[in-house]
Amino acid sequence: MVTLEEINQRLKQEARSLQVELAVLQSNHEGVLVDAIQAALGEHQGILINPGAYTHTSVAIRDAIAAVNLPTVEIHLSNIHKREEFRQHSYIAPVAIGQISGFGADSYRLGLHALVHYLRQA
Repeated sequence: MVTLEEINQRLKQEARSLQVELAVLQSNHEGVLVDAIQAALGEHQGILINPGAYTHTSVAIRDAIAAVNLPTVEIHLSNIHKREEFRQHSYIAPVAIGQISGFGADSYRLGLHALVHYLRQA
């Protein structure tokens, strides 16, 4: 099993190989996540987010992403579409440029590549 710290280290290494800067934040508090998304405007070019259970419940996170209008890639370790019906709905997907799920820890790497590719094409 891969820890969050290991995922973050792998992601930072991948960012270096792509020659991009990466800021990492983890919080179980919705307001902290909303504040960070709002603070990203003018600071960052895109957002890579694993909203966890907030995927299915947080209109606030969805609205924050829509408000900053930064390219956002939603990621999940598991394939949310193979899980319980209530977990198959995402408030985030309609305001994201894409969603990657089901590839375990590799979802983060794939999401970063997708976001960087999108930004470089813009």
